Amino acid sequence: MSSESPNTPAAPLTTTGTRQVPDRVSLDGVETRWDEAWTAQDLYGFDRTATREQVYSIDTPPPTVSGSLHVGHVFSYTHTDVVARFQRMRGREVFYPMGWDDNGLPTERRVQNYYGVRCDPSLPYEDAFTPPFEGGEGKSGPQVPVSRKNFVELCERLTVEDERLFEALWRRLGLSVDWSRTYQTVSAESRAVAQQAFLRNLARGEAYQAEAPGLWDVTFQTAVAQAELEARDYPGAFHRVAFHGSEGPVYIETTRPELLPACVALIAHPDDERYQHLFGTTVRSPLFDVEIPVLAHPLAEPDKGAGIAMCCTFGDLTDVQWWRELQLPTRSVVGRDGRILRETPEWLASDGARARYEELAGKTTFSAREAVVAGLRETGDLDGEPVTTQRKANFYEKGDKPLEIVTSRQWYIRNGGRDEALREALLARGAELGFNPDFMKVRYENWVSGLNGDWLVSRQRFFGVPFPVWYPLDQDGEPQHDAPLLPTEDQLPIDPSSDVPAGYTADQRGVPGGFVADPDIMDTWATSSLTPQIVGGWRTDPDLFSRVFPMDLRPQGQDIIRTWLFSTVVRSHLEHGSLPWSSAAISGWILDPDRKKMSKSKGNVVTPMGLLEEHGSDAVRYWAASARLGTDAAFEVGQMKIGRRLAIKVLNASKFALSFGAADEPLSLDPALVTSEIDRAMLAGLADVVEKATAALEAYDHTRALELSETFFWTFCDDYLELVKDRAYGEPSAETASARAALAIALDVLLRLFAPVLPFATEEVWSWWREGSVHRAPWPTPEPLRTSADPGVVAAAGSALAALRKVKSEAKLPLRTEITAAELVVPAAMRPGVESALGDIRSAGRVTGTLTLVDGDGEACVARDAVLVPPAPKA
Repeated sequence: MSSESPNTPAAPLTTTGTRQVPDRVSLDGVETRWDEAWTAQDLYGFDRTATREQVYSIDTPPPTVSGSLHVGHVFSYTHTDVVARFQRMRGREVFYPMGWDDNGLPTERRVQNYYGVRCDPSLPYEDAFTPPFEGGEGKSGPQVPVSRKNFVELCERLTVEDERLFEALWRRLGLSVDWSRTYQTVSAESRAVAQQAFLRNLARGEAYQAEAPGLWDVTFQTAVAQAELEARDYPGAFHRVAFHGSEGPVYIETTRPELLPACVALIAHPDDERYQHLFGTTVRSPLFDVEIPVLAHPLAEPDKGAGIAMCCTFGDLTDVQWWRELQLPTRSVVGRDGRILRETPEWLASDGARARYEELAGKTTFSAREAVVAGLRETGDLDGEPVTTQRKANFYEKGDKPLEIVTSRQWYIRNGGRDEALREALLARGAELGFNPDFMKVRYENWVSGLNGDWLVSRQRFFGVPFPVWYPLDQDGEPQHDAPLLPTEDQLPIDPSSDVPAGYTADQRGVPGGFVADPDIMDTWATSSLTPQIVGGWRTDPDLFSRVFPMDLRPQGQDIIRTWLFSTVVRSHLEHGSLPWSSAAISGWILDPDRKKMSKSKGNVVTPMGLLEEHGSDAVRYWAASARLGTDAAFEVGQMKIGRRLAIKVLNASKFALSFGAADEPLSLDPALVTSEIDRAMLAGLADVVEKATAALEAYDHTRALELSETFFWTFCDDYLELVKDRAYGEPSAETASARAALAIALDVLLRLFAPVLPFATEEVWSWWREGSVHRAPWPTPEPLRTSADPGVVAAAGSALAALRKVKSEAKLPLRTEITAAELVVPAAMRPGVESALGDIRSAGRVTGTLTLVDGDGEACVARDAVLVPPAPKA
């Protein structure tokens, strides 16, 4: 973030002549009132005539609309809004859109239940289709099959209502989004962008199709990418199983004996002395009598189990690596449905082996495991009984069953997982990107360095962006995958399940000599990785794209660095040869009272609208802004209460500061009028706050900026206002003018400092005495506030006043009690400040007689030997 904005105007020096301060100040209703005003004024609309140097563009995360927002969204989106408001006040033209992520499995599931339908891509589109019902709660029955196009239309229809509710909540929170710039990840434009980027990846050789082993979720019936994995504990058991060698049994230990018919090798570490004599020999598998080689590989773990493992195609990702590097045969036995394949494999030659397999065919892996273990007991090849254990298994992040590895034809995009040069280039992009906080960079580096394969981007689902590909069918009706039929970019978006490739007619679909559509859709991240291109107009509005791309900021959660952040870097690097943005702001997680991450899946989330209504939006924003980027924060209502107290104090202190002089008397913001030492000292302290808070916000440290501003504000209210109010109420004089100008300048600056975090309270006060909006006012600069006065004068005078008031409170007398004589013990460091502000100290402390200053060595002033004159009782 640059330290100088390109077009920051000078700070204004005059105010409106009329102050319209309400008799009773309140935060009630400010959110609705000001949202309506901002909308009417198009206050946050983006001026697309601004040059790229004048623009600050944000790649706003599109929230998933298949559900509800929770307080974690409020937390992270507030952080982004603080940046947007700060940059706007710095003079930048802020490009701040909002997207809706309607793509993906959650929306698909919700639509199925809500409308009572299921997608069947083989069906033709039905015009004016009416679903069986709307609002699936409590309704049951078979789901009606519909075409993919009909299904997508229902998905779009349902998400519109979700988006309306989400927008209402974001407006209530005060997000300064340009609401004329919204997008959906499955809109026609988004589909066209994703398809165009894919076709270009394909043309450059960055996208390819391959028949290969991959992770598969048997519940959702779809392939799963490495980035979507979760390693979870899963109950299992170790089985000690004997393979038959020429010198006797060779024991392995496995948690998946049902994969014995898929075994292709036994593997041990090349340095393991126990198995040196076996390398290069073969053994035969129990039950299935297949000859298996014994091989060496450094990934084998000598200290795990028996130190020698069976490699099956495929039990886990290590099996895949062994299979690839040792060039082993493929003997898959688990199908896409998670069951043992029904057709007996050709490599099982003996009648006994084939009979054993037929007992397993069609069974789930769990049932097959029981059958294999029973067979091993029967043959004596099970050594002892299984030993229960907890093993780590890979799960799809949305699934509840361990993933299988099955062989299928899928689409991939190169991401450095198999290309060292590309991996190094993407690591260099990560080094170039400004991570905030910086320690998040290592998560990116670790992810890229640990990739073991390219990005699998195809999914066997229905609602999403279809691959813009058809295949010609040969005379036997078999698809020719190596000769795909592709549309031109001007034809996009297309749905190959309903559209027809050039040179063919609709009646040739699915018939020999005709064509067939690619049945898959793109992974949701394959579209979300293009949000800068979608919202920036890459495909249809090159002028806009040149003004906003590469963007300035990607705000997002830490848990999707490996998915959204990395995939967006990959697409931008491949397409544009650059980063998609210069900086990334990574939010932490919200933790529940038990210090666990809040998530919908755990059921421990808090919905935000009730919080906004109860505490006020500024209060909730204050809680969010009190946590730094990258730091997990507890959900804490107490912090919201502090934020509400601050917002109310802004109203009350502002009303008080605006109460001096006649209501139609213009307030001056001219620093030249500030002549009293304590007034100049207060402004000098405020200058330091502005300088440090600005630096903090430039470094994406909104928490530090808020801490500085808030600390100064409370001292300003508790000490300075009390010290100068009598002088400010006085008859016209240079001293009175000094106090009033200092109060006006401080209020003007403080409102602007607080505006990014407390947009409603600050706009409310601004409207009492200023034209326009505080959110379009220039960010304060320290130079006009600089004086030669010591900022410590205010603290010294405040300490003296506190000491005088303490003797009254200890005597249980009101603060208006007069002091006719007292000694004030003053620490040496405070003496100059106390002496320079003595007139205000005497006035605020109601000292009417002698006040003797005595040197002291403490840290605060102390009043002693005070003579108090209680006020006369009221009649």
